[in-house]
Amino acid sequence: MIPLKDDNPINSKPIVSYGIIGFCILIFLSQLSLSENELRDFTYSYGLIPSVLMGIDQLPNDINKISPIGTIFTSMFMHGGWMHLIGNMLYLWIFADNIEDDLGTLNFVIFYFASGVGAAMSQVLVDINSQIPMIGASGAIGGVLGAYLINYPKTKVLVLIPFGFFSQLIKIKALYVLGFWFILQFINSFLSSSSGGGVAYAAHIGGFISGIILILFFNKKNTKKHYKPKNKKIKKGPWEE
Repeated sequence: MIPLKDDNPINSKPIVSYGIIGFCILIFLSQLSLSENELRDFTYSYGLIPSVLMGIDQLPNDINKISPIGTIFTSMFMHGGWMHLIGNMLYLWIFADNIEDDLGTLNFVIFYFASGVGAAMSQVLVDINSQIPMIGASGAIGGVLGAYLINYPKTKVLVLIPFGFFSQLIKIKALYVLGFWFILQFINSFLSSSSGGGVAYAAHIGGFISGIILILFFNKKNTKKHYKPKNKKIKKGPWEE
């Protein structure tokens, strides 16, 4: 089930969402310009390494570029490949604009990075001794998905359901699209190995739950009613979030 667009107009241009997408693309293009050794060092320097964050290990001086806490944020803009980037940016493009529209620019920035922190710490706590760098925006985007589920559960989302040569486009409520995504993270987390890198499913789950908790807090501060949808007129390597 691949979401393509939602039926949910916005009242203001989502400059933060667009900025995050643009910056992630820019960082990824810079990663492509690096040699294999340079990319490895870059990933270890700016990716989030649980054992380093928890003070168990320390990076060599030549790749120890920023504080371990800083890597929580730098890792959110890095990606491990084209599909990793495209998948994350697609979800961010579809769902983040309405949440930014609800919260406003500053509150959305706080919300997005707080969701990312919740996601990162969820993965770290799964294995604090892990020496594998974690990269990707999926955890923070998971927070956006959790918020969207709360604020717009009945909004229709156009999705592509692949059946080989018989793929089909249908509209489904966000409640089912995002609920399916969340359940899939749990299933995959049990099926995947916890060593050698891969997908950081704990970060996806932690980000989603963080987003739900945070949006309930932010909703209390806003006078808008969020529980109704808006009507529209017409491989081995770093953990990838």
